Amino acid sequence: MNFTRWSARLPGTQRRAAARDERSSVPSARAEYAQPETGPRPPDGDPRSDTHDGPDPDPHDGPNSDPNSAPHGDPGGESPAGGPALEDLSARDILGQLPALVALLHGPDHRIAYVNDAYTAAFGPRLIGATAAEAMPELDELSLLPLMDQVLRSGTPRTVKSRKVRNGNSYTVTCTPVHRDGEPGTDGTDHKQSKPPKNVRNNKNARNGRNNKGGRNKGGEAGVLVYAADVTDHAEAAERLRASERRHRETAVTLQRSLLPQELEQPDDLRIAATYQPGGTDAAVGGDWYDVITLGAGRTALVIGDVMGRGVRAAAVMGQLRTAVRAYARLDLPPHEVLQLLDGLAAEIDASQIATCVYAVHDPNEGHLVYASAGHLPILVCHEDGTVHRAEDPTGPPLGTGGWIHTSGTIALPPGSTAVLYTDGLVERRSEDIDEGVAALGRALSGAKGSPQVVCDRLIRSLGVTAEHDDDVAVLVVQHPARAGADAELFHNASLDLLGGIEAAPRARAFATGVLTSWRFPVELCDLGVLAAGELVANSLKHGTPPMRLGLRRTDRRLIIEVTDGDDHLPRRRRADPADEAGRGISIVATIATSWGSRRTPGGGKSVWCEFALPQ
Repeated sequence: MNFTRWSARLPGTQRRAAARDERSSVPSARAEYAQPETGPRPPDGDPRSDTHDGPDPDPHDGPNSDPNSAPHGDPGGESPAGGPALEDLSARDILGQLPALVALLHGPDHRIAYVNDAYTAAFGPRLIGATAAEAMPELDELSLLPLMDQVLRSGTPRTVKSRKVRNGNSYTVTCTPVHRDGEPGTDGTDHKQSKPPKNVRNNKNARNGRNNKGGRNKGGEAGVLVYAADVTDHAEAAERLRASERRHRETAVTLQRSLLPQELEQPDDLRIAATYQPGGTDAAVGGDWYDVITLGAGRTALVIGDVMGRGVRAAAVMGQLRTAVRAYARLDLPPHEVLQLLDGLAAEIDASQIATCVYAVHDPNEGHLVYASAGHLPILVCHEDGTVHRAEDPTGPPLGTGGWIHTSGTIALPPGSTAVLYTDGLVERRSEDIDEGVAALGRALSGAKGSPQVVCDRLIRSLGVTAEHDDDVAVLVVQHPARAGADAELFHNASLDLLGGIEAAPRARAFATGVLTSWRFPVELCDLGVLAAGELVANSLKHGTPPMRLGLRRTDRRLIIEVTDGDDHLPRRRRADPADEAGRGISIVATIATSWGSRRTPGGGKSVWCEFALPQ
C-alpha cells in the first residue's frame, strides 16, 4: 500500500480544496495512489475542479495514453457503473469505517497524524502531533517501534503476526510506508521525475511540489501506516489447539514411559544402560522401545524396536509388542523364531501398523551375540582396541508385513567389548543418508569410554540429539567387561563330557563335588548342587542321546548347573504316583533350585539347567 498524497486534508496540512473545507468542520483526508490524477476537467462548480487547473486533455491522447485514465466512455472519470471513481473517495472516510485499527504516523520520530475510530475504541484517544513512543505505549508492547524505523528506512512493508497486548487482545499488524506527493516511492522511483499528464501540467501546486529541491514538499516527510487486525479469537483458538496437543503429547509420553522397563535387568556377565528421549515439543511421540530379559543359565535377551507411527496408538502397539516379546522369550526360542511369532502378532494387533525390531541373545559360554533383525538398523560392536564392527545380514522386512522366513546371525562380543542397539531417531537426518548417520555413530562409539550410562549419554551428545530433536530416540548400550584379579575369581566355568553308560552318573556326581568344593561354596550349597547335578545327569542318561555334557558355572551371584544332550524332547515337570519308580527327578530339581528351565539348542538337542542363588 503506497499512499503518495496521504497528507491531503490531514491535520496540520494545507490544501486548496477550500470548498470542501467549508462544508466539513473536520478535514476529510484523501489518499491517492502514486499515479498522477487524470481524466477531463470537471465542470465548473464540481468540487473536483479545485485539483485541475490545466487545459482539457489533448484529443489525440486516447484512453490508453495514461494507464490511470478513466475508461473509454466515462467522461466524468467515474466507474462504468456510475459510482464514484477512486480519486473521489475520502481516505478519512474509508479508514475511519474500517473495523481494523489504523494509525498514520509521520517523520523519523513517528508523530501521530491520524487514528481511526476503531483504534480509539481499543486504546483510547491519541493526541495528534505527539510521538508514538510517548503517546502509543501499545506499539511498544507489540515491539513495533523498531520495526517502524526499519520500514521508514527501507520503504518495505513488514508484518508481525498474532502479538498480544496488555488488554489480552492479539493483533496481526502490518506497517506500510507512505509518502507525500513528490517523495521517492517505495519501489525506488522518484516521482519528482515523472512527467504529469496534460491536464495537470499547469497545476501550480503540483508544479511546486515537483520542482521543490530534493523532490519533497516543503515540510513534507515520509510516514508509516499501521494497520492492526484483531485476531484474538484466532489466537485463543490456536492456543486451545496447542494446549490440546500438549495434553495429547503428555498422555502419549506418559503411556510410552510407563510401558518401557522401569528398571533394567542386570545380568551377571553384562553391564547395561538404556536411554529413551521423546521428540521435541513439536514432534509427536513415537513407539520406540527396548528391553533386557534374563533367560536363565546366564543367557540374556536384548531387544530394541520402533513402531512406525506416532501418538498414543503407536505407544499402545509398542506396549503390546513388548509384552509379547517377553512372553516369547520365556520359551527360550532362537531369535529368528521369536521374530517369526512377532510378525504374525503385529499383523493381528493392527494391520496398518508395522514395526522394526532386533532380538539378540548373549550366551556367556559362547562369547557372541546371536541375533535376528526385522528391518531394523544394524548392531554396532566396539572391541577393546577401538575397532567397530557392524552386524550384517540377516535382515528381514519389518514386523507386520508377513510372508518372510527370518534367519539368525552372529556377531562377536568378547570380553572388553561394547555393543549398541538403537532406533533410527539417533542416526537419521533429513539432510543426509542414513548410512552416514550410522557411520557417525560408529566413530562416536569408537572413542566412547566409561560406564554404559556414560557411553549412552556421550553417543546422544555426539549425534546432536537435543531436547528439541524431531524424533524419538532409544539407545541400549551393552558392555561385556574384561575381568581380572579378585573380580575374575568370582567367575568360573567347568565341564565334563558324559561318556559310557550308567557309570557316567557317579562320575558326574564326583566331578560336581570336587568343583563346588574348590569354589569354596558352603557345605549345604555343595550338597544341593551335587544332588541337582546327579538328577539332571540321570534324566539325560535315561531319556537323552549322546553327546552328553555336564557344565558348571559360577558368577558373583549364582551357581548354574546345565546338562546338554542330543535329543530335542524337552522334559516337563509332572506329579509322580507313590508307586512310580521314576519321574521325580525334575520335581526334585524344581524344589531345591532357585529356578530351572530347558531349551532346544541350535545344532539339535536340548539343554536342561537350574540355578542356585548365592548367599550375599
